[in-house]
Amino acid sequence: MKKSRYLFPQDYMADPSAHVFQGKIYIYPSHDWESGVPENDNGDHFNMKDYHVFSLSDIDGEITDHGVVLKVEDIPWAGRQLWDNDVACKNGKYYLYFSMKDKTDIFRLGVAVSETPYGPFVPQENPIKGSYSIDPCVFEDNGEYYIYFGGIWGGQLQRYRNNKALESAAFPGDNEPALSAKVARLSNNMLEFAEEPRELLILDKHGKPLTQGNTEHRFFEASWMHKYNGKYYFSYSTGDTHNLCYAIGDNPYGPFTFQGVILTPVVGWTTHHSIVEYKGKWYLFHHDCVPSDGKTWLRSMKVVELEYNADGTIKMIEGIEK
Repeated sequence: MKKSRYLFPQDYMADPSAHVFQGKIYIYPSHDWESGVPENDNGDHFNMKDYHVFSLSDIDGEITDHGVVLKVEDIPWAGRQLWDNDVACKNGKYYLYFSMKDKTDIFRLGVAVSETPYGPFVPQENPIKGSYSIDPCVFEDNGEYYIYFGGIWGGQLQRYRNNKALESAAFPGDNEPALSAKVARLSNNMLEFAEEPRELLILDKHGKPLTQGNTEHRFFEASWMHKYNGKYYFSYSTGDTHNLCYAIGDNPYGPFTFQGVILTPVVGWTTHHSIVEYKGKWYLFHHDCVPSDGKTWLRSMKVVELEYNADGTIKMIEGIEK
């Protein structure tokens, strides 16, 4: 089995989004720290306050920390908790999409812009209109850019239906279709939704939607999209059951058919990832809490080679290495 590598053990970085820009791998993680906030199911203890950017010229080589590229006090609409982010490049500009609570403690998605992949990034005055929840991932396909997002429990997705806020949070029954990730095409300026976000439907092998009670397989958070051999791979975390799973579809909107587990549970509560091809090989970036002795809010980013079977399915990786 391939062995994983800790990328930056001297500090706690989590939720790594990896991309190839200008011939290098650039990594955009969230930044954990010991904030002293008590642990709870809303995730208040994940009280992150800034972002760093990292780069690699070789997957086994030295990692470069480009320093702080965006922090809470830079953002005009900021409340608290700079959670997961992702970056896309269009026409030589780099757009950082991030999730953060506004001044009313509601998660929104924001955008910050840079002339380089390593920042610094200048935030827009306001969050994306109509945005909500967490964990943005941006995927380019045939010149169009799509944003995927959503997370339940602390990610607040259960507070919405049909892109409208509910009076109170509500979960489907165990036998009803699960809450789903959202997807929307971005506008040409990369700063807005070009359409109303759509439901991202994940089906079982019989063509039926995964149910809310299927906690081993249903969506919870941590959307990622990549393309392999003409197929679209939507991968995500199951949250409270701690698997990274994936489903395959024929276009960026889906529907997607569930395939299996990419990564079994790691040490720590959350599991969050990205998948990227570099120099002819594929890699899974993720995190665990081994260096912090299992403190779930202090996570360290890792990388491991990802491999495919001949039929296009992904070979499962053990989260806890023997």
